[in-house]
Amino acid sequence: MSKSPEEEHPRKAFGWAARDASGILSPFNFSRRANGDEDVTLKILYCGVCHSDLHNIKNEWGNSIFPMVPGHEIVGIVTEVGKKVTKFKVGDKAGVGCLVGSCRACPNCNQDGEIYCSEMILSYNAIYHDGTPTYGGYSDMIVVDEHFVIRFPENLPLESSAPLLCAGITVYSPMKYFGLSKPGMHLGVAGLGGLGHMAVKFAKAFGLKVTVISTSPSKEEEAVERLGADSFLVSRDPKQMEAAKGTLDGIIDTVSAVHPLLPLIDLLKSHGKLVMVGAPDKPLELPVFPLLLGRKIVAGSASGGMKETQEMIDFAAKHNVTADVEVIPMDYIHTAMERLAKADVRYRFVIDIGNSLKAPDNGNANLNQIMQG
Repeated sequence: MSKSPEEEHPRKAFGWAARDASGILSPFNFSRRANGDEDVTLKILYCGVCHSDLHNIKNEWGNSIFPMVPGHEIVGIVTEVGKKVTKFKVGDKAGVGCLVGSCRACPNCNQDGEIYCSEMILSYNAIYHDGTPTYGGYSDMIVVDEHFVIRFPENLPLESSAPLLCAGITVYSPMKYFGLSKPGMHLGVAGLGGLGHMAVKFAKAFGLKVTVISTSPSKEEEAVERLGADSFLVSRDPKQMEAAKGTLDGIIDTVSAVHPLLPLIDLLKSHGKLVMVGAPDKPLELPVFPLLLGRKIVAGSASGGMKETQEMIDFAAKHNVTADVEVIPMDYIHTAMERLAKADVRYRFVIDIGNSLKAPDNGNANLNQIMQG
């Protein structure tokens, strides 16, 4: 008979979990493994709320493992290190992103692309090497192999840099990999949400000219005046889109809703690259002739490997790149998820785990009552 989440491991842990596809989160007692020789234990202080958390707690991708503790933008303080750990000491600021494991031996792992390993292990909603479920950052602590822990420079504020571990690396990685980070290039950013606003910030830090492409004219002032974009295109305005044809070296497409690709492909110069980082839940129509006639590329990119994630965090610290966040208490999470579903956030919710995640006094208390109280 399998053990309960509280009994699987020796270390008591507490968080909020979804029990089923209703998407309702409530207080949850579980356990973490003991800190091994190569492990780092973090006291979690903040955790970002990613749109994938919403998809997962509602099983919208069809692969959810319940009970589920979401969260993969995890930052905090190191409280314990194993005897073979070399990169961290107690008291260091550190973080954990989308991954807590991989095979460490395949070509992808050997080339610092752990995120593309066929055996990569996600920070939550996955099964770890020992056969137990992984639980994420909506919790008080986490134990992770040193290889999958990121050092945070002292000058990076944890609450606004937590989203760099998913939203940040997801746009930084394709800019670097596809050669779209060279100063003077002209980059388009489609969509101005959690990913999009990070793409604008990193692109400007790289020295690029940036055009934001959005369906919402109301976002122009925000994009140009506050985030520093050079120009703004309303994708539903045929005149604006026609005038901008053939002007962009590349586009980072962060849109997760179904949308037409042809208008974006038309904005690219010859040899231009459209890189998809959003994840629409239905197939998109891909017209081939514009690709052939312009030798254009449509590509996809996940987040990034561990080496590149550390590089991104160090770059962010050097150039003062952080996310725009709304810090929330743990018990606000249902309202936050409702707002996230309506894109009512600028631009990332971050849970103040350290100050607001409180275990119930009575372990037998009615969890639903606690959740609604």
